Parts: sequence; C-alpha cells; structure tokens
Amino acid sequence: MNFVSTKEAPEAIGPYSQAVQVGNLIYTSGQIALTPDGNFLDESVEVQTEQVLTNLSNVLKAGGSELGKVVKTTIFLENMEDFAVVNEIYSKHFKEHKPARSTVAVKTLPKNAKIEIEAIALLGEK
Repeated sequence: MNFVSTKEAPEAIGPYSQAVQVGNLIYTSGQIALTPDGNFLDESVEVQTEQVLTNLSNVLKAGGSELGKVVKTTIFLENMEDFAVVNEIYSKHFKEHKPARSTVAVKTLPKNAKIEIEAIALLGEK
C-alpha cells in the first residue's frame, strides 16, 4: 500500500490521504473545491466542479494514473438540480471515456461545498 500526496491538490483537511494505491488501483479521497493552497472556492457549482475535477486529475497524476484510467467515480451533490450542469462539465473532462458512476444527493458536504467527487482508477496501461 502506498499513500499518494501532491502539492498540486489541496492537503487533506482531516486524518486521511489524498489517495491510496493498492495493487494496480488507486483510490482517491473525495475532492471538494479547495485550491492547492487550501482556499475554498465558495462559488457556483460550475466553478466548484471545475476545481474538483482539476484536483482529482492532479491527485491521479501524482499516483501514476489519469482521468482516462478511471473505472468508477462517486459524485456527491448538495442539490440534485445541479445534475445536468455537473454532467456537462464532467463530460468535458472525461471526453469519450465513460467510467461507471454513482451520483447521490447529500444534506451537507465539508465546507458546505456544492459537490464532492471521489474515484477509483487503474495504474499503468488502460
């Protein structure tokens, strides 16, 4: 088991790792709209989704993977009415790659974020 850490994504805000690599898989912790220097983007769901996906991409890169190797994501939304706009931004980042996914509405997220995304991805070859 290897713990992944990068300065290109925000540090964990609790007792957990940005990601953990086990075998040929990397499991990311949920990412919210924190910048790498720890500032929270308390803005629209569009702005937050872009930052979340940038953070997720940077954590995966640090662990030897990428968005194109993601096999499963879980999206947590503060408001399910944001589903369509999140899908639009998500599809721009994942392009033709379509990993398995779950999306759930939750009462609250850390820092009152509008969105959080976690992923499981392959290492090495696709």
